[in-house]
Amino acid sequence: MDVYSSIVGFFQDGGVFMYPIVVVFAIGAVIAIERWVYLTKAAISSKSLWKQITPYLRAGKFNEAVGLANKSNAAIATVMSYGLKRTATATSRDDVEKAMEESLMEITPRLEKRTHYLATFANIATLLGLLGTIIGLIRAFTAVAGANPAEKADLLSASISVAMNTTAFGLMVAIPLLLIHTVLQTKTTELIDSLEMASVKFLNTIFERQSSAPQGKPA
Repeated sequence: MDVYSSIVGFFQDGGVFMYPIVVVFAIGAVIAIERWVYLTKAAISSKSLWKQITPYLRAGKFNEAVGLANKSNAAIATVMSYGLKRTATATSRDDVEKAMEESLMEITPRLEKRTHYLATFANIATLLGLLGTIIGLIRAFTAVAGANPAEKADLLSASISVAMNTTAFGLMVAIPLLLIHTVLQTKTTELIDSLEMASVKFLNTIFERQSSAPQGKPA
């Protein structure tokens, strides 16, 4: 109960700027959760599809591979679809590779979507905290100016202590948001790298198959 009272008291002493900081944190938390879930699902679905589609590629069953890719919403499905469709008309490995690079350019913005807002919200929370502290200090010095000289030191120290609450709260919000932003960026980079690696493996599998059976043109 004492902890709860301390938290409530800390929040109330911070003044009106505590509320926009809470709003910033709430929005940032929602974005962080949504991005984490999306990226986790994208990684799992892409890994699962790759395991399913690899046997078809090695067996040269390109029509079946295309059908499987078209049925999936995984990020890697888009890459595979572009590549598999291009193999039907491509005259060289470069043509297929360019098609797959195009698909990666299409996928990457979806994976990075909204993540950069977290860093912006962290900066906003810090600035709101500083602004609340500055306004609190201005009010404190204004109030102390007309107080009894014997009470000025005590009033000023108490007022400054309260004014610093907004800076402290702003940093308490900003630090987790920055950490989450870094984690999500790392997760996104790892996913993009895995897609690029899968693209290379896909190309190697396709053209190794063609080399071993030149008469079998990909469907």
